[in-house]
Amino acid sequence: MKIDCCCDSHSPILSCDNASLGYENQIVIKDLSFEIYPGDYLSIIGENGSGKSTLMKTMLGLMKPLQGSITVNCSKGSGCIGYLPQQTALQKDFPATVREVVLSGLLAKNGSRPFYRREDKARAAEVMEQLHISDIQARSYRDLSGGQQQRVLLARALLAAHEILMLDEPVTGLDPSATAELYEVLAELNKKNGLTIIVISHDIAKTIVPSTKILHIAKDRHFFGTPAAYMANDISKIFFPDD
Repeated sequence: MKIDCCCDSHSPILSCDNASLGYENQIVIKDLSFEIYPGDYLSIIGENGSGKSTLMKTMLGLMKPLQGSITVNCSKGSGCIGYLPQQTALQKDFPATVREVVLSGLLAKNGSRPFYRREDKARAAEVMEQLHISDIQARSYRDLSGGQQQRVLLARALLAAHEILMLDEPVTGLDPSATAELYEVLAELNKKNGLTIIVISHDIAKTIVPSTKILHIAKDRHFFGTPAAYMANDISKIFFPDD
């Protein structure tokens, strides 16, 4: 499944310009600027309470910047984004088949249309095949392992993602094997499919490996750049102190 990006590959697909973010006029992140290009893999890291989730909600259009701007520069606007949020206990017990959960990723696109078209079903089948969940599509979602559930939710998000996939702590609660598998899938989607990935993760060491860009949000400063530049910067010592 190759992603057909409607953006100029030499122009940012997402721009953050001197943005201050927060809620009820309480600033959580101040004066943040960065640009993401089609095909980038951005890992957003930072300590608890640094504002990572606030940033993601603002990028998704669920919140507005208090100052500055965040712009999605694809022809479909925010509709080009697929989103995989943190999973709640209620979601883990959802009584639907894998196929039904995956297809539900098209509900926002279909609007009031109460049925799925042939091409919708074909794309869902393609995504399930790519994520190796075709053989479990008739099983109940609630009966799956944590790793299988995340693959199903990832497939659901991919149906909504034209160009950008955003993930908020996607490996929380997964065992090491399932964590490694999920990162492998994300790297494949990024490299082979050209999908732009933006992921929040506490698993700092592992998320850096597939990344092309790192955004580290700290209380008094921010870093944005390549993984190599990040590791050479003093701010990386917050998570990678000198031995």
